[in-house]
Amino acid sequence: MSQDATPFALVVRFTVRPGAEAQFDALVAQTAAGIRDHEPGTLVYACHTVQDQPRQRIFYELYQNRAAFDAHEQTAHTRRFLAERTELLEATEVDFLAVADGKTPVTGQAASRDA
Repeated sequence: MSQDATPFALVVRFTVRPGAEAQFDALVAQTAAGIRDHEPGTLVYACHTVQDQPRQRIFYELYQNRAAFDAHEQTAHTRRFLAERTELLEATEVDFLAVADGKTPVTGQAASRDA
């Protein structure tokens, strides 16, 4: 699979500062609206809460390719999120992922695997 066709994914675990949960969630909602409206290369951008850990947020992000991720990082809504999140967070952990196998919404992936 060429570099342009390789999906690019990451998982981020945020620990939100006590009392900042609602403000962080509002910032996420604004950011997600921008992503839905302006980022066709962002295939999945999901923020999850964690059962019994009210200050944890886990993001799963799947991009069509690295270029789509790079474009995502340059949008106004993402740059705002990156700037404003800092004061709301206690910790951030990021894991970049490589798709080994499975089912994803990436066009043509199943066809190349079956060939």
